[in-house]
Amino acid sequence: MQLLQASQRNKKRIQRHKLQQLFWECTLRCNLNCIHCGSDCRAIAEQQDMPFADFRTVLEDVRTVMNPAEILVVTTGGEPLVRKDIVECGKAIRELGFHWGMVSNGMLLDESMCNKLLDAGLETIGISLDGFEEAHNWIRGKKNSFSTAERAIKCLVGKKIVWDVITCVNKKNIGYLDEFKRYLIDLGVKKWRIFTIVPMGRAAEHPELQLSEEQFREVMEFIAAVRKENSIRLSFSCEGFLGDYELKVRNHPFFCQAGVNVATILSDGSISGCLSIRSQYYQGNIYRDRFTDAWENKFQCYRDREWMHTGPCADCDVWELCQGNGMHLRDDEGKLMLCKYK
Repeated sequence: MQLLQASQRNKKRIQRHKLQQLFWECTLRCNLNCIHCGSDCRAIAEQQDMPFADFRTVLEDVRTVMNPAEILVVTTGGEPLVRKDIVECGKAIRELGFHWGMVSNGMLLDESMCNKLLDAGLETIGISLDGFEEAHNWIRGKKNSFSTAERAIKCLVGKKIVWDVITCVNKKNIGYLDEFKRYLIDLGVKKWRIFTIVPMGRAAEHPELQLSEEQFREVMEFIAAVRKENSIRLSFSCEGFLGDYELKVRNHPFFCQAGVNVATILSDGSISGCLSIRSQYYQGNIYRDRFTDAWENKFQCYRDREWMHTGPCADCDVWELCQGNGMHLRDDEGKLMLCKYK
């Protein structure tokens, strides 16, 4: 019943398509070399960082038709902290009336940088930590990535900011999730988010990242158990519909918000639903299109999912609840790459 009620509410959300989160891929440069990276990030990216002045035109455009106080702008990348002007960018975002958040690998987040970000108005941040030292350094491609992420988390403990730890569960760390949970609690972590890997991009080259069906179910059972014990606020990411696990592993039933409540400006100016979605589904470019025009008049493939009602979805018994799964799970031809419900 709750899932059906959520489905009805989601139809109204699609009709309103109220923008709530705007991601800005402010750089493709990164100080790590993650084997599962969905972005085309390098230490020195061929794509230059977007000047903030260019992104500012988008924010000023949004402010003409929307209330910025109801929108969270999330700076991401690449690694946003490699930008020398990231503090100034964040301060300007706040001065324009928007909320400001960030996703970071924590490599450059020491006490000094943390205080600068908070002074500039940063309100929320997610730090990636993918298990203990060996597993984390393996997936992130740098020996000191674990120690710097741990330092970043310690800097955030006790600060007046909303933050969580984000963990990629794979074959190297699934065996000690309960031990890792206790480590996070002892570290002072209150909120924890788990995601798994879709075999696309760099990740497709590393079978160690892929969980078996049995392991995936094990992760769902682990999340459900931790949520019952209430020792840490754990949830599963927005990776698709999960059937009976929906209300056990998430605060809200699955709903792909891409193009409905969420949009992304990529480093080259492309307008998308979220960072993980293929270029086939881009909805213009800020260097030739007005963002608010695109938001109001495009994004139809995101908001009307009937084109997905084919293949394995055609006769699926949960179509009304799932609506074809997450947009990031569709390939360039629109075919579903992975269904975690099945």
